[in-house]
Amino acid sequence: MTNPSGQPAKKPLSLRERNRIATRDAIAEAAIQLAMLRGIHDVRIEDIAAEAGVSTRTFSNYFSSKYEALTCRHAQRMHHAAVALRDQPADKPLWSAIADAVLAPWQSSAAGLDTPSPETLAELRLLFCDSALQGEILKDVLNDRNEFAHAIGDRLGLDGRGLYCRLLSAAVTTVTQVTIDIFHEADPPAPLLPLLREALGLLSSAFPIPAPETGAAGKSEGKE
Repeated sequence: MTNPSGQPAKKPLSLRERNRIATRDAIAEAAIQLAMLRGIHDVRIEDIAAEAGVSTRTFSNYFSSKYEALTCRHAQRMHHAAVALRDQPADKPLWSAIADAVLAPWQSSAAGLDTPSPETLAELRLLFCDSALQGEILKDVLNDRNEFAHAIGDRLGLDGRGLYCRLLSAAVTTVTQVTIDIFHEADPPAPLLPLLREALGLLSSAFPIPAPETGAAGKSEGKE
């Protein structure tokens, strides 16, 4: 069986992998809830581990710091966006594929299609307005193993560690952060997805696709 991009379908997760994901998500949720209650800088790793029902050693197996635990949801959204980009049909224009991939993780979010609740807005403010968490997000973007950059490279036939792919990945992440910042300040509140799609459309007009000779897929993508 293949997915829409023609790649083999992924194998179902093993019980061990599902348990690891559940533990990781429980730690991340505990970190967010404690940070919402006490403030980011008054939460310790020991507190998060206790709230999640795990040892500090188990915490360290999943996260290197409380900031990494707090940005786990954002990291997972970008992971799912990278997977979604690889799953887009090969003949879909690049920017349509990027927009659909970036929006995909928000489809089931409380902030995505509906008017967000005060709790959702408060969580987004927590994650995207604190300088330490912004730095944690930026650290992942600047890593040459950035998953979304490599997904772009796979689509275009380019090296995901190269200039174009890393710049584009960083630009998409920055546009997402700026859009969320505008979104959580909106009065009255409005759904995120239409605003994010508009922002990515603006980015697409300023970010040309590589010339055909730069990447194999560039020959069929063309400019949108």
